[in-house]
Amino acid sequence: MKKLRYIIVCAVAAATVSCSFLDTYPEDFSTPEDFYETYDELNSALLGVYATLADGSLYGNNMLGRMGLSADLGYERYSYDEMSVGYYDVSVADAKILGYWRDLYAGIGRANTVLANLDRPKDMTDEQRTSVEAQARFLRAYYYFMLTSRFGAVPLITRVPDDSGKKHVQIAQTPQRDIYLFVISEMEQVAESLPDASSLAGGGRLSKSAAYGILARVALYMAGNPLDEEGMYGKAKEYAERVIGYGCHRLNPVYEDIFKNYIQDKYDIAESIFEVEFYGNNQSAYTTTAGQVGRINGIYYYTVVEGKDWGASLGALRASSYFYELFDASDVRRDWTIASYEFDGTTGDKVEISAGDHWKRCCGKFRREFELVSPKDLQYTPINFPILRYADVLLMYAEGVACDPSSSAAEIAQAYEYVNMVRRRGHGLDADTPDAAVDLENEGREMLLEQIKDERARELGFELLRKDDLVRWGELYDRMRAVRATIPDHYTSSWYVAARLYFGNVSRRDILWPIPSYEMGVNHKLVQNDGF
Repeated sequence: MKKLRYIIVCAVAAATVSCSFLDTYPEDFSTPEDFYETYDELNSALLGVYATLADGSLYGNNMLGRMGLSADLGYERYSYDEMSVGYYDVSVADAKILGYWRDLYAGIGRANTVLANLDRPKDMTDEQRTSVEAQARFLRAYYYFMLTSRFGAVPLITRVPDDSGKKHVQIAQTPQRDIYLFVISEMEQVAESLPDASSLAGGGRLSKSAAYGILARVALYMAGNPLDEEGMYGKAKEYAERVIGYGCHRLNPVYEDIFKNYIQDKYDIAESIFEVEFYGNNQSAYTTTAGQVGRINGIYYYTVVEGKDWGASLGALRASSYFYELFDASDVRRDWTIASYEFDGTTGDKVEISAGDHWKRCCGKFRREFELVSPKDLQYTPINFPILRYADVLLMYAEGVACDPSSSAAEIAQAYEYVNMVRRRGHGLDADTPDAAVDLENEGREMLLEQIKDERARELGFELLRKDDLVRWGELYDRMRAVRATIPDHYTSSWYVAARLYFGNVSRRDILWPIPSYEMGVNHKLVQNDGF
């Protein structure tokens, strides 16, 4: 089931580029003169483009709980990261921000190299060539989406430079709106060349459903702050409707099973449409295929007790009291998303967290105790991470309807039904059976959006979407300060101290990250973001 991860080591070796986009020509690399002669070689390089997602500066480590992406739903409690983006104490020299920038441009460089050599292999069919091209272009567009949504205007590089001379790295930023238009154009052009999701074993590879689901997300971001692009809410609705219309996706009946599947390397493409794959524990032949999902964002267990192999975790991502209180008592998502227990540091036993200690609760979605790999490594895990789930598609359709003034009464009714499906599953009920106890009443388009904002938090919390949601709704600063106001200054426990730092450091400039100072020093055409 994990063939993609089995050959990823070879793929990265074949397609690695240097850390900075400023050095976009590959270094540790079989030269194009020696490589790309066969379909297998080109496909191996394509897997290197996918491998970018698993890099430590991205979904493999830092993004999981060390870059403030959970916003008002949670905070970082890991003192090593104080005075960094993880605590909203952001500087132009922040190493994690630089790593994020570099790894994404490395992935873009890999994609550009694959596309530049697309016609080299002579043993490929037209269908194979079209498939490789579609995947490389889509991933390149996705990486630009990840860049522009967090940096704003960035350099747009779509070809391998002629050489690595200084003149080739002086590249001005392309305006954010133009980056978004490029992303949408690329994704739309290749979407139909991707396979049907129903033909794939799982969400580790791109499909039409993944393409249109991500397009819905891009459209919502472009529709919101700061671009407020007219017509994009309607486009988000249209893209999400395409995914729903395929008929091969459904909500997993049991919420916690979604995450047990990620933990145990089981696929469920009906719910998990696109995911980052990890494999093993870095103690076998595959020593670069594991990640740190669950180790960064798991339940704190640092001193591992013999015979209590729950899986070590930094417990870096903790819940805010605000997030806990968003759930009602019958919502089964609460105690799965926000773990209701901790591990005793001496005995290793599970200990229930008392009712009032919400701030102590760790992210519970990625529980290492369910790992099947043995022994559990102290650092690396095989747990996959979701990029796009079907529940998100349903909620994005509903948001598109809620914000599009041209939405019909039938669309509004359908949007309420999709939100209610997510709510029913969240309460342990059959998603397709109406239930007056949890269903929202149709109160029109305007009321729907406020319900969606809270439902996205409950359903998708700790899946790295919350900060971006608050930014596009224009609510990041106010929401973060509101949570800070709930933390008494005289509370001295370490989690309260960490939470006060995290929520207290936020400023209005934090809708974007700064352009890394290293890149500014090499590329003199870069212009720094406001406030930095």
